[in-house]
Amino acid sequence: MKLDNSNMKLTDWQPLITQAKKSALNAYAPYSKFHVGAAAINTDNQIFSGCNVENASYGLTVCAERNCLSFAVNQQSSQIKALLVYTQQEKLTPPCGACRQVIAEFLSQDALVASANHLDHMKVWTVAELLPDAFTPQLLS
Repeated sequence: MKLDNSNMKLTDWQPLITQAKKSALNAYAPYSKFHVGAAAINTDNQIFSGCNVENASYGLTVCAERNCLSFAVNQQSSQIKALLVYTQQEKLTPPCGACRQVIAEFLSQDALVASANHLDHMKVWTVAELLPDAFTPQLLS
C-alpha cells in the first residue's frame, strides 16, 4: 500500500481501514450499488464509523462520511484528527463536495483524510487540499 502526503504511519490507518470496511458492508445502496464505509479517529483514539444510506429520493441520500461524523458528534466527540473513506471500487473515491464541507466543519485544515479500496490502494490529503479556502465556523466571528 502506498501512502501519499501523510504524517500518519500505515499502521495508524489500519484500524480505520478495518472499521470502514465493516461499515461498508452495512451500506444501504439498493439504487447505486455503491457501498461506502467511513471511519474517523479522534484525539483520544476513539474510532467512529458510518456507511452511506440511500433514498429513493436521491437528494436525501446521506454519505458515509457525514454519517460517520454525525455519529462522532452524537458520542460527544468533535476533535477528529483523521477520517478514512473505503470503497470496493478500483479507483480511489475521495469525499463528495457536501462531505468536504462537513469535514471542514469538524476537522482542522491540517487534519488528514484518506481514501482506501479493496486493492490496498490508498491516497491521503489534508482537509485544506480537499477544500481550499473552506467556509468554516471561524469565518462567522
